[in-house]
Amino acid sequence: MKLPRCIKVVTADQMRALDRRATEQYGFPSLILMENAGRAVYEAAVDLLDGDVREKDVLVVAGQGNNGGDGFVAARHLHNAGASVTIAYYGDRDKAKGDALTNIEIAEKMGLDIRQSPLDAEFWAEWRNRADLLIDALLGTGIKAEVRKPYSDVIDLANDLAYCRDTPVLAVDVPSGIDADTGMLLGPAVSADTTVTFALPKIGLVTYPGAGCVGELIIGDIGIPQEALEDNDCKTCLLDSGLVILGITHPRQPDAHKGSFGHLAIVAGSVGMTGAATLAAEGALRVGTGLVTLAVPDSLNDIIEAKLTEAMTIPVPECAARAFGAMSLDAVCDIIDKRDAAVIGPGFGRHEDTIAFTLELIRRLKRPAIIDADALYAVSTDLSVLDRCKAPLVITPHPGEMATLLGTTVVDVQSNRLEVARTFAGDHKVTVVLKGAGTVVARPDGTAFINTSGTPAMASGGVGDVLSGMIGGLLAQGMAEESALAAVYLHGRAGELAAAELGERAVIASDVAARIGDAVWEVDSEA
Repeated sequence: MKLPRCIKVVTADQMRALDRRATEQYGFPSLILMENAGRAVYEAAVDLLDGDVREKDVLVVAGQGNNGGDGFVAARHLHNAGASVTIAYYGDRDKAKGDALTNIEIAEKMGLDIRQSPLDAEFWAEWRNRADLLIDALLGTGIKAEVRKPYSDVIDLANDLAYCRDTPVLAVDVPSGIDADTGMLLGPAVSADTTVTFALPKIGLVTYPGAGCVGELIIGDIGIPQEALEDNDCKTCLLDSGLVILGITHPRQPDAHKGSFGHLAIVAGSVGMTGAATLAAEGALRVGTGLVTLAVPDSLNDIIEAKLTEAMTIPVPECAARAFGAMSLDAVCDIIDKRDAAVIGPGFGRHEDTIAFTLELIRRLKRPAIIDADALYAVSTDLSVLDRCKAPLVITPHPGEMATLLGTTVVDVQSNRLEVARTFAGDHKVTVVLKGAGTVVARPDGTAFINTSGTPAMASGGVGDVLSGMIGGLLAQGMAEESALAAVYLHGRAGELAAAELGERAVIASDVAARIGDAVWEVDSEA
């Protein structure tokens, strides 16, 4: 089996370091890198124009920096191929320098139609009536502050042009207006149909809300040696099926039995929230866990037994709120100690007795565990419990739970999801699964992964419980660090399969659980 490589995801500064390394260590002139970048944009433009650019009207919106220089290269190739190209240049011609200036001068000598900073209504009205393609080469990876005039006006005009005529938009490296490091929108942003980024994806292209402006993402080869792309200090990767293949594709031996594939304990449920416990169990079973045992508050046991067929249940003493409490602790610890891993928290509720139970349980853990849902609320009251726990922990917060853990707001969490997850993982020596569009998996050593699977159809109650069960089931089977990666990707892919069959609005958590097997089969088939 040929093992796929991890696709690294970089910050703007890391990409600039790679560019310098290509030039200084390998001797690639930066002008060649720009030429290759512009050529990659040209090739994408040809594809968007159905393979024939002759007599097609193309508007290139270019800025003063290297992003604009890439646009000038693409414009030159389109002109040579027979397209009618106009470059709307928003920059100070006298201040242009370096490789960008070289390509501006080439375009001028070739007689390309270059308009200086056109903002007039007549110019844009003309292009609304004739544009076959718009290329966004206005702002690149260097912007970090709010986009101001005239660039904000240009972005609005470009989006209006694309909308009025249904003109495809091709972005160079990043759609203008997106922070390449965080995915945050710095004011108005270009909404692209296709984005050609260079060498490696930028974090902002695969992190929302920026990812929503990217369209199809193409990674253009600009000539940087593969060795440099793989041997660097970038610690972020895309989580795709290739990484799951590395972790989960192991044929079962002919003499295997249920004891060969782990025994997971799930500590979950309280009155009114028995569904969370059953969904976690279904997630665990569907990833191939040999045995699953639920510890549940005593008065809820009959309900859980009626809802589940394949999992076992053990009723434990409960508090007055029909939830876990101090009286549950010894029994639950004994159950977990006899299993390979545990899931703790789905459907716990937030009774004060349950919070105290949760904190003491985590302190006493000896087995790898997933801390989820209301157990995370308990942890937020005393973060030191994570530091004092001796067992490996995976926490699975959604943005609201992460904000509660940090004592901040959801807006702050979402403004830099990757670094929030990475920092928390490092500070508390836990694996963080920060759920949401582009789920982030961050490890204590600083490595992090951005998931590529999933769908808005999964925005439904209980879907996170399924994920917790999946991670726990893979942990029980001995996958260790790979469990969170495999579970997150397969969970997202199962959601996609459910949405394809049922439509986005109709998908519920049990639909996701039911399609985990299809997702696993798909990954196995790729191996």
